[in-house]
Amino acid sequence: MKRVLIVGAGKGGTALLKLLNETDRMKIVAVTDTNSEAQGLKLAKSYHIPTGRSWEDWIHKEIDIVIEATGDESVFDAIRTKRQRSTVVIPGSVAYITSELLEEKEALVNELKQQTENQHLILNSIHDGMIVINVDGDVSFINRSAERIVDVNRNDVVGKPVKTIIPDSRLPKVLSSKKKEVNQKLELDNGKKVITTRIPMIGPDGKAIGAYAVFQDITEVVHLAEEVTDLKEVKTMLEAIIHSSDEAISVVDENGNGLMINPAYTRITGLTENDIVGKPATVDISEGESMHMKVLRTRRPVRSVRMKVGPSDKDVLVNVAPVIVDGKLKGSVGVLHDVSEIQSLTSELKRARQIIRSLEAKYTFDDIIGESPEMTLALEQAKVGARTPATVLLRGESGTGKELFAHAIHNESKRRHNKFIRVNCAAIAESLLESELFGYEDGAFSGAKRGGKKGLFEEANYGSIFLDEIGELTLPMQAKLLRVLQENEIMRVGGTKPVHVDVRVIAATNVNLEKAIMNKTFREDLYYRLNRLPIYIPPLRERKKDLPQLTDHLIQKLNEDYGRHVISIEEKAFKRLEEYDWPGNVRELENIIGRAMIYMENLEDKIRPEHIPNLTKPSPSSTRDMESENAWLGETLQQAVDEYEKKLLADAFRAHDFNKTQTAKSLGISIRNLYYKLDKYNLDKDSMQRFS
Repeated sequence: MKRVLIVGAGKGGTALLKLLNETDRMKIVAVTDTNSEAQGLKLAKSYHIPTGRSWEDWIHKEIDIVIEATGDESVFDAIRTKRQRSTVVIPGSVAYITSELLEEKEALVNELKQQTENQHLILNSIHDGMIVINVDGDVSFINRSAERIVDVNRNDVVGKPVKTIIPDSRLPKVLSSKKKEVNQKLELDNGKKVITTRIPMIGPDGKAIGAYAVFQDITEVVHLAEEVTDLKEVKTMLEAIIHSSDEAISVVDENGNGLMINPAYTRITGLTENDIVGKPATVDISEGESMHMKVLRTRRPVRSVRMKVGPSDKDVLVNVAPVIVDGKLKGSVGVLHDVSEIQSLTSELKRARQIIRSLEAKYTFDDIIGESPEMTLALEQAKVGARTPATVLLRGESGTGKELFAHAIHNESKRRHNKFIRVNCAAIAESLLESELFGYEDGAFSGAKRGGKKGLFEEANYGSIFLDEIGELTLPMQAKLLRVLQENEIMRVGGTKPVHVDVRVIAATNVNLEKAIMNKTFREDLYYRLNRLPIYIPPLRERKKDLPQLTDHLIQKLNEDYGRHVISIEEKAFKRLEEYDWPGNVRELENIIGRAMIYMENLEDKIRPEHIPNLTKPSPSSTRDMESENAWLGETLQQAVDEYEKKLLADAFRAHDFNKTQTAKSLGISIRNLYYKLDKYNLDKDSMQRFS
């Protein structure tokens, strides 16, 4: 290492001091100058280099090189005279030239630094990302936009292989191939999508010295494009929906000019797109105010406005609603309904409801009014029957509510979610009854429907069928019904193969079946099939305790039917109802109350005696006349039936030594029903033994 003494701390000496201080091969021993305020002395002190005023203090301290930087020849000569022979003295002219070169170099370096800083400032200011790699594939530069897009920090990536930052980067490939790649798509690990251009950097000798990539984040652009595409798809879909709708739709803009109509609109009004689109909203109206214009004026929707449209004055109902986007009115949408179509659909709906009502059970046990012991017993038996799959036979006079019980039994059973079919056996002609009940095959008879038809038993499959007035069936039909009950299968008219059915049968009759068996008009074997669970529904005269409840219920029901507001019935009027025996039962009671309400004044709210029609019991003579002329009608028949039933019970009870279980079994009735009937006719062991 050479020991150097600098004489002169002016401009030249200072420049040399800076230069030599940066090299490891030179050691500056001291810096001298006669001016203690010289710039070089201050700099030397900052470098911790000794300083002084006289060079003579240092010349003999094994100095290898003395740089004379004062520019004074006398100083140069004095140093040459006093130096050791091995010491080299460099004159001031050389020092001056050196200082000029160093200043120029520093200026150039500063200019280069400024240019570099400017370049970095520019590159960091652009929105596009930029990454530069050197010949080894390491990152040498990355701008702020690239940091933001790639989600990295330059301090963590500069000097590292580009593949550690962007695993899919093709910059190393571009570096080796020396071919640029323009506008290439790339998806980064953070999910961002970029468009990148990669360019190799070629030196003067034709060799690659690096490569750089400039890329733009297009994630937002892609999302926007996708949104635009989605909007187009939504618009196309909405147009398709509007055009495929059976509802007549018209759309107008904020000025009331037509934008769109669909084919259904043309079908109803007779107007085409050429007649509507671009024309005022009033162009289609033949009678009435434009609802589009009203909605645009008020910004409020309108509903069910009736008007006439089109050249044929089509009667329509119109619904129009405003289209408001971000608080701004953009137009309105109208929907037209053809009144004639609505009327046709209403009629079809009514017919459908009638059909549905015929296929479902409407009533439950809650709809059956009565708390008398007689009615309570019937209800308990019916609820037991509902929980079993057994055939139920409802017995009672006409008007007692047998059909009501049938509905309730079905609705309480496990079959309640399936069909409930009602058949009045007396209302269907004998010639049609078989085909109605069991169906028929194709060509079974003249006029038969092509392909055949299901019978009511098949329609009721897995449900219940209610056979009302079953005592009116002819013997041949009874035989066919017996087969259904025994085999659970039916034979269609004209058919050869039996059809299996799973149907719960609920039968009802007001005929004395026991007497019919004796008269050979009802099959005994069918009777035993039907009579497994007989339920006797008492007539109204036997349960007059229920009359107040029934009257209140019927008043409320008829209020709804007639649109009246009757509150109650006066005590005197009710007394007249209590004194009557009601041969027509609840049906007759409803008729009487209904007639009373019809004849009441609008402001009257209580049924008074004068509203009740004359209720008279038949006289004994008229009763005998009725019995002789119409033995199947009136109270006399019931008396005869009761008398016969009482005798039959007494004989059976006596025949089985007053054993109630055996008596009930022989008669085919439940023990509870036997108790009820014995109590009804005041039959007990003691009295029967006493009078036998």
